[in-house]
Amino acid sequence: MTQHTDFYTRLDTLQQRVAAAKAAVQAAAAESDEQLKQRIDRAQAHLDESAQSARQQLSQVDDSARAKWTQLRADASAKLNDVKANIERRNRQMDAKVAAKDADWAEADSAEALDFADWAVENAELAMLDAIHARAYADKLAKAAGNS
Repeated sequence: MTQHTDFYTRLDTLQQRVAAAKAAVQAAAAESDEQLKQRIDRAQAHLDESAQSARQQLSQVDDSARAKWTQLRADASAKLNDVKANIERRNRQMDAKVAAKDADWAEADSAEALDFADWAVENAELAMLDAIHARAYADKLAKAAGNS
């Protein structure tokens, strides 16, 4: 399998994950508090599995990429801890105004996460284009060296 094919496969998988996330968010809008908590717990478990997988993959990349991924994962972990703390805090709140402000904050935080996801997709696109160019250039040089 060529690297290009791997890119296509991973992009297809990402597209499926986005569709699943969209469906989950749409379904969550009609769920009870308990169902939402269960959904959040499942999402947390999935994120933990993804983080473990990423840690295994990090052992195979250079130090610069490893540092970037480590920071991204740390940020994601901190965000998750914030979400759990917010849920616990909400359960203790009885004031409607405070709860409304908390909802505003959570919605703004979601918008930031979507902005980050958008940036990550653009960053991945640039990285894949660079990888395709680098491979084509390397192949061109190898072919030229073979012909000389």
